[in-house]
Amino acid sequence: MNFLAHLYLSGDDPDIIIGNFIADHVKGRKMDRYRTGIQDGIRLHRAIDAYTDTHGVVKETVEYLRPGFRKYAGVALDMFFDHFLASGWPAWSAEPLEAFTGRMYRVLMGSFVILPARTRYMLPFMMQHNWLLHYRDIEGLNHALNGMARRTVFSSNLEHAAGELQQHYEFYRERFNLFFPDLRQYAGDYMQTLKLSGKGHNY
Repeated sequence: MNFLAHLYLSGDDPDIIIGNFIADHVKGRKMDRYRTGIQDGIRLHRAIDAYTDTHGVVKETVEYLRPGFRKYAGVALDMFFDHFLASGWPAWSAEPLEAFTGRMYRVLMGSFVILPARTRYMLPFMMQHNWLLHYRDIEGLNHALNGMARRTVFSSNLEHAAGELQQHYEFYRERFNLFFPDLRQYAGDYMQTLKLSGKGHNY
């Protein structure tokens, strides 16, 4: 899953939000540098990724995308799913998307000094162009995908991913609707397990 989904699945605890957001920039045991709640957020992120990668709907859809996007098929699908979460946001949250994204930015900026260097570099661009909000529009999604295509080391074809989404829009929306409720249930159960085990806090 991409940024919006990870933040959505983090709940309201600021440390979990921060840890989930920075997880891709915290390798191995470097997470030991962070306080317990942020470590829990990093673990949540990794658990979400592992669950997503092994879910039958995701595996089938990645294989469907693989001929066009090769090793970046999963990246394209992550972006598609963030689009469907954003575009159908009222079905998933009573908090307006604009309010949610603003709150996430405030939480992250409130701990800016402890974020990994790569996150500190990326976050201002994310806020300036409001990636989280603009994922809901094909134009905004296409802009993000083109930016990713420019940054990939190898040819990714991600600049064509928005066109693929538009061409088979209902197919990918069905895939999202089959998968995302399962992921939300899994993430909720995972956080409850952390709470019951005494590892988490303030959930």
